[in-house]
Amino acid sequence: MKLFASYLGAAAIAAVSFAAQGQTAKPDLAKGAALYGQVCVACHAADGNSNTPVNPKLAQQHPEYLAKQLQEFKSGKRENAVMLGFATALSGDDMRNISYWLASQKATTGVATNKDLVSLGERIYRGGIPDRQIAACTSCHTPNGAGIPAQYPRLSGQHAEYTASQLVAFRDGVRKNNAQMTGVAAKMNDREIKAVSDYIAGLR
Repeated sequence: MKLFASYLGAAAIAAVSFAAQGQTAKPDLAKGAALYGQVCVACHAADGNSNTPVNPKLAQQHPEYLAKQLQEFKSGKRENAVMLGFATALSGDDMRNISYWLASQKATTGVATNKDLVSLGERIYRGGIPDRQIAACTSCHTPNGAGIPAQYPRLSGQHAEYTASQLVAFRDGVRKNNAQMTGVAAKMNDREIKAVSDYIAGLR
């Protein structure tokens, strides 16, 4: 429990620090919309609500989180060959403008589709897996999946396929930009990951 608390504290400090840096310039939503239309729309749809399950919905996501991910794609801390190419061409102001424009877009809702796993997914999301010291997802992402601005991302309505792929990437050491999530996912099996990802898709 102390280790989990220390993870929370470190993540919060890092997020708040990043948010403070991001406040040096007021975001320009018009420029953000224009850049998004040039760079991001093909994969994430016109309003940030991707129709493709492998590409995440970005609409209504916390802007600090989005800007942080773009910075980490650009630096290589989060590895993704496709996103590296796009992020490399963006300045810090570009990232901030796009992120705040996306935050202003309304996210579409999703649905859980796996009847056999929805109960398991709900138990994990709301109560964790105590015997393996896996904390409930609600502790960081809130009961309705809205997340906590500048600290933890919004999850509600996210494509189950995308969420599952990221949990697997954390578990397998492919995605390395969040030690807290690596620690959580490392203790989860494929069935648990599938269950909680499907449950998250239906949160609202």
